[in-house]
Amino acid sequence: MEKPISLFTVTLLFLLFNQSLAIPGTYNILELGAKPDGKTDSSKSLLSAWAAACGSTKPAAIFVPKGRVDGVSIRGGILDGQGTGLWGCKASGKNCPTGTTTLGFTNSNNIAIAGLTSLNSQLFHLVFNGCNTVKLQGVKVSAAGNSPNTDGIHVQYSSGVTILNSKISTGDDCVSIGPGTTSLWIENVLCGPGHGISIGSLGKDFEEEGVQNVTVKSVTFRNTQNGAMIKSWGRPSKGFVKDVLFQHATMINVQNPILIDQNYCPDNINCPAQVSGIKINDVTYQDIHGTSATEIAVKFDCSKKNPCSGIRLEDVKLTYKNQPAKTSCANAAGTTLGLLGINSCL
Repeated sequence: MEKPISLFTVTLLFLLFNQSLAIPGTYNILELGAKPDGKTDSSKSLLSAWAAACGSTKPAAIFVPKGRVDGVSIRGGILDGQGTGLWGCKASGKNCPTGTTTLGFTNSNNIAIAGLTSLNSQLFHLVFNGCNTVKLQGVKVSAAGNSPNTDGIHVQYSSGVTILNSKISTGDDCVSIGPGTTSLWIENVLCGPGHGISIGSLGKDFEEEGVQNVTVKSVTFRNTQNGAMIKSWGRPSKGFVKDVLFQHATMINVQNPILIDQNYCPDNINCPAQVSGIKINDVTYQDIHGTSATEIAVKFDCSKKNPCSGIRLEDVKLTYKNQPAKTSCANAAGTTLGLLGINSCL
């Protein structure tokens, strides 16, 4: 087995700033020979920065100026965020550091990651923000089921992201899909433990970009809190969700296999207590089968102001304690086809 890279805490940051960060242990690729002239190959400078950061015993970051990240590939390797101590601190209620994302890309294009393992991140494991054309294949994410805010893969303001043949076990969403995500493809992923594959949470801001053209297929959810989920805060927003397909999913003891929650408010603390402005339409659930850990396996709790529309349930078979599971709808409309074992509330 490959020796894990100690991330106490090494974070790869491809950032927006045009000047080096005032953070000790920041490795600027310009200072290591990179030239932003559009001609010079900067790969050796990047690798030098990577080696220095990964060899650090203190918090470290790699700084890449705006507009220089195109065509980065990561093959294999193990990143160990050593987050268990921080999780314990947070669980105790003490005043703890926020923690850090293990691997993040911002405003980057043509990124390829294959065979990478991320262990015990302090916060999110892998983050893609403002990126175009990203392919992740054979990625493994592992963290305890009770680890806080350790989303496996987070995508926002990005287009053309593909996630294939991966296994994600964590304490939060296996994949979280934020505002501004378009043309996302997720296929052949094992999720669990975790909170499922979630679009959202959305509606944090009034001026918010929408989510569209998302495909999630051939995914297995095992002992997760949720399966296929869309969630938004109950407050005004210009955001939206449309053209989403959840297809060929297996649910194994999942608490909420199919869920739209437009009154999202974890632990009911500081809830906005307003009406969600997120408009959700054209969402299809096709060939979804397996077992629910709760009696209501399909729940659509949509906005009173912007009811969900174009919701389609096709060939859905979910059971609870060997009996047909139930559905629950509020402010949702759509169609059903070929339902097996449940009665549709649409």
